[in-house]
Amino acid sequence: MESPMETSCPVCGDEKSLKMIAHSTQIAYFGEHTQITLTCSNCGLRQTDFIPAEGKIPGVWTLELTSAERLNARIVRGSNCTIEIPELDLAVFPGTHSSGYVSNVEGVINRFKDAINITKNQFTEEESEEIKKCNEFLESLNSIINCNHDMKVTLVFSDPMGHSKILHDDAIFRELTKEEIEDLL
Repeated sequence: MESPMETSCPVCGDEKSLKMIAHSTQIAYFGEHTQITLTCSNCGLRQTDFIPAEGKIPGVWTLELTSAERLNARIVRGSNCTIEIPELDLAVFPGTHSSGYVSNVEGVINRFKDAINITKNQFTEEESEEIKKCNEFLESLNSIINCNHDMKVTLVFSDPMGHSKILHDDAIFRELTKEEIEDLL
C-alpha cells in the first residue's frame, strides 16, 4: 500500500513528494513483519524499517561466530539497531537516515568491510597508520568469513525498539535495561 505523507520531506523540505509504502509479509523463520519505506521523489530519500507484527521487546541479540554455518544465520536489522563486533572494537551506530534490512551474518560482516574500504579510500599516504589500521580490520573480517580465526568473535545487535533479531538456535537474547535503552536512543 502506497500513500502520500502529510508532512514535508525531512531532507529537502518538499511538501508534496514524500510517500510511505507499507507492505506486510511473512519473512521466513521470522514471522509476519511490516516493511515501511519512505521515499521522496524530489531528493531521492529512501528509508526502510522492518516492524514485527508480534510483540516488540527491546533487547540484545548475540551470536558467537564459531563456524561457517553461523555465517549463514538470517538477521533482521531494524533502523534503530546498533551492531557490534566487540572483540575487534567495531560498531555501527544508527543515524538519522539509517535503514533496516534483512540479510545474513556474512552480509553484516561485508557491510563492515564496505564501510572500512570507504574510510580507507579517504586517507592519503601521509596517513599510513590509518590505512594500516583499516587493513588490519579488513584482514580480521576476512579471517572471520573464511573461518580462519582462533579468537572469540561475537556479533551483537542492540535494538531499543525491538525490531531486530538474529535467527540461529545458538543466538542469545536478553532484554535491555531501562538505562541501556536510554543510552541507545
